Amino acid sequence: MPLNVKIPGKPMPSDLVNQSGSSYWSALKVFFEEVADLTKFSFRFFKEVIRPRYEFNEVIRQSYLIGYKSFPLVAVTAFIMGLVLTIQSRPTLVEFGAQSWLPAMVTVSIVRELGPAITALIFAGKVGSGIGAELASMKVTEQIDAMEVSGINPFKYLVVTRIVATTLTLPALVIMSDTISLYSTYIAVNMKDTISFHLFFLQVFQSIDFSDLLPSIIKTFFFGFSVGLISCYEGYNSNKGTEGVGMAANTAVIFGSLSIFIIDMIAVQITSLIT
Repeated sequence: MPLNVKIPGKPMPSDLVNQSGSSYWSALKVFFEEVADLTKFSFRFFKEVIRPRYEFNEVIRQSYLIGYKSFPLVAVTAFIMGLVLTIQSRPTLVEFGAQSWLPAMVTVSIVRELGPAITALIFAGKVGSGIGAELASMKVTEQIDAMEVSGINPFKYLVVTRIVATTLTLPALVIMSDTISLYSTYIAVNMKDTISFHLFFLQVFQSIDFSDLLPSIIKTFFFGFSVGLISCYEGYNSNKGTEGVGMAANTAVIFGSLSIFIIDMIAVQITSLIT
């Protein structure tokens, strides 16, 4: 049978190529449309955030719900992170007779990269999914439409306050996370060696510089902003009924975590060029 004869019910190779090509372009089109919508959403945020009336009370309430309620999970994660990193790093340093460098090495690793990145990922998983699901459920139950009818600006009350809260609370959580990690590092060091509290933190503060602290704190503001922006965008624009609630929470965590890695990569490149 000739190869170019079409068998009934069986697609030709050219049909498969056309289908794969069309699905590729449709997926690419959807991606760029999402990027364009997210960009418009962020521009609307910057416009609304500087326009009165300011919802200070709601910002404080969201900061409490987002920051304070996330602290126990962040604290436990930070304590385990410092403990595990110290225990895992010690045997390698002992082989080279450099175990005295253990506090300094762990401190630089935590302050520069691990503390901000891991805390931001925990933050994206807990807070991002919560915001996405909450706003999506409000969208499904038409609470957002009811706010518009009653004369309340739902974007300012729901979106702006949450993005501001995530932007401000994540740096504070990262600072506390670094502190707890360093304390757990002190405990881990004393499991095998003996070092005084004063000497340990003297080595800690001698190993880090202002150029280590400033970039790691500045990028956490962008981490918090991206997590809040993406979570609010996914929840506020959910339009698939009750199914969209789970999809909004899931998508908020995925793209929020991905944005953290992208911002972190850019921040590392910028820091390396400056220093």
